[in-house]
Amino acid sequence: MPRKTMAIASLLAFGLATGLLVQSDEVEADRPRVNTQMHGDAAGAPAPDPDTIIVPETLSAPSYFGQIAFEQNCASCHGENGAGGTGNGPPLIHSIYEPGHHGDGAFQRAATAGVRSHHWNFGDMPPVEGIEVETVGLIVSYIRALQRANGIE
Repeated sequence: MPRKTMAIASLLAFGLATGLLVQSDEVEADRPRVNTQMHGDAAGAPAPDPDTIIVPETLSAPSYFGQIAFEQNCASCHGENGAGGTGNGPPLIHSIYEPGHHGDGAFQRAATAGVRSHHWNFGDMPPVEGIEVETVGLIVSYIRALQRANGIE
């Protein structure tokens, strides 16, 4: 068998095997998970159940306005209160987004420039049309308040 044909056959076999593994993982888990091959088993905790997210009783002024901006610009993909569950984007109330791994600048870049998919299997995130850097700062303040209320620091 020519080398090129063997290489193509190997790639196809790998692709099929990978697809079957991903499909079986999706059947076993009803909440999406981070790719543990890249981040280790600890990062593989499932996305939170949206009903379990703790929302602070009071928010700072920036966080309050961030909540409004989040609901207008982000919730359709990242879920109510950043819990995910939409099938369109990951939960932001997850340990993978703790400040030591994803600093505030990562949120800025994702919202203003878009980001390639690298933790979850939701596809690439396009830039948020018309979003301003200042607005993203307010949104990050809200996300960080939610994370702290849910033990992510």
